[in-house]
Amino acid sequence: MGKDDIVKLEAKRAALVAIDLQKGILGMPIAPHPAAAVVANSTRLAEAIARGGGLAARVRVGFSADGADRLKQEVDQPMAGGPRPPDWSDFVPEVAAWPGALEILKRQWGAFHGTELDLQMRRRGLDTIVLAGVATNFGVEQTAREAWQLGYSVIVAEDASSSISEAAHRFAVETTLPRVSRVRSTEAILAAMAP
Repeated sequence: MGKDDIVKLEAKRAALVAIDLQKGILGMPIAPHPAAAVVANSTRLAEAIARGGGLAARVRVGFSADGADRLKQEVDQPMAGGPRPPDWSDFVPEVAAWPGALEILKRQWGAFHGTELDLQMRRRGLDTIVLAGVATNFGVEQTAREAWQLGYSVIVAEDASSSISEAAHRFAVETTLPRVSRVRSTEAILAAMAP
């Protein structure tokens, strides 16, 4: 993880983008941070950014009932598919309760491709993305890469993110994400927004 310093973060120019904080994904085992901690830290960041005039965006992954909108290329380790409970893609109650949050539905790992996230960010004059969610090395990392390529400043909240294993999370926050973002703690991000 990078140094825990951010000189200043203007909340009014930022969006908290929370990836896949939904019932079906948070119901799986994740590490190193438990689901409750990821949700609590994400909520603290969403509230602080919204209070400062920025945007809270909750992103979920979902597919049509027949799965026709799912990616289908052959890969060595396909993602788990099959039937899902009807509430699988519903946000957990704490995240669903974020007032005024922008809601984005995606059909792949990243939150930008095929969605209106970039459009909504640009129309609001936002240039910084604070990322949180699950899984660190899938949806969070892919969204960070996309945001970086689009010219956004990216900050990943390390303790508001988690993955399928501690090793997968650590590899992302120590090796990949520092090349496209700044990786910081929730406390450091909140402190950077303090007046």
